[in-house]
Amino acid sequence: MSHSSSPLVCELLHVHEEIVKNVMKVMPGEDVLFDLSELFKVFGDSTRIKILYCLFASEMCVCDIAALLNMTQSAISHQLSVLKKSKLVKSRRSGKTVFYSLADSHVRTMLDQGVEHVTE
Repeated sequence: MSHSSSPLVCELLHVHEEIVKNVMKVMPGEDVLFDLSELFKVFGDSTRIKILYCLFASEMCVCDIAALLNMTQSAISHQLSVLKKSKLVKSRRSGKTVFYSLADSHVRTMLDQGVEHVTE
């Protein structure tokens, strides 16, 4: 008696057309799904998450963030660049210092929802 390791396959294929049509109506376009995927990739780095949490608490410069996270200014600058490109943080110049802050309230909401999900 032989046991096959192949996955089970349905003998009959029945598409629930009404369900498929309804879901297609609410699915975002390919370009939106791609952009969303790229956004979530940005959240896939723990250093960037730490930086975002720093910026929840206060507007900060690169030096402050580097000191707080015990990292080099160069490493922080690189990650801030990625976050800024993804429109998650914004910057303002005050004299020679550039201060960073969260771009908008959506950033906080996304992370709050993520924390709620992983701590359930």
